[in-house]
Amino acid sequence: MDIQSLKPPVGSNKKATRVGRGCGSGIGKTCGRGTKGQNSRSGGGVRPGFEGGQLPLVRKQAIRGFNNKKFAKVYSVVNIGDLDQLDANTVVNEELLYIYRIIGKIEPYGLKVLGDGELTKPLTIQAKKFSETAKRKIEASGGKIEVV
Repeated sequence: MDIQSLKPPVGSNKKATRVGRGCGSGIGKTCGRGTKGQNSRSGGGVRPGFEGGQLPLVRKQAIRGFNNKKFAKVYSVVNIGDLDQLDANTVVNEELLYIYRIIGKIEPYGLKVLGDGELTKPLTIQAKKFSETAKRKIEASGGKIEVV
């Protein structure tokens, strides 16, 4: 196989239909839009969800629930199973985890450590919050917990 013999798969390159190019093309004059009305005009048509001026179904539905995301505390979350790849006796904090790409972003409320996975090495972990299972597993592996 060489570069000259490469071709796109059959049917992947479809030529665009040129409308309004004479009656003989089959899509001349009104260009497939029909005659008169909003949809025949340039820029015509209605927005998605428009129901001819009556109250849309979306606005008829009852508003349920309450969303308090504005005051939510957002933590960078890591499981202890992800920390097992680090060397023993390492001091683990948010900056180190970001450098090693274990967490993707440093969130404003700090680091929260959860207990999913197994930890086989003693580590000193500095974080804002720890789950109960994470505390148990870290101390069982000989590590230390520091709440910052």
